[in-house]
Amino acid sequence: MKLNEWLRLIAGLFVLLAIVLGATVHPYWNYAAVFVAVNQIQSAFTGWCPMMAFLRWLGVQE
Repeated sequence: MKLNEWLRLIAGLFVLLAIVLGATVHPYWNYAAVFVAVNQIQSAFTGWCPMMAFLRWLGVQE
């Protein structure tokens, strides 16, 4: 998989995990889903995403 596919997979898994934990453990876990959403919105405007920088550091192809 390429960088964008990894990024979408990780974001989706984080949101899914946050929603499940928010429904079963504590509603505060929903803030983790909000964090991912806000990060995606800011990356649409700035072109910079911390997870992309981390994936590049790991050597994921673009």
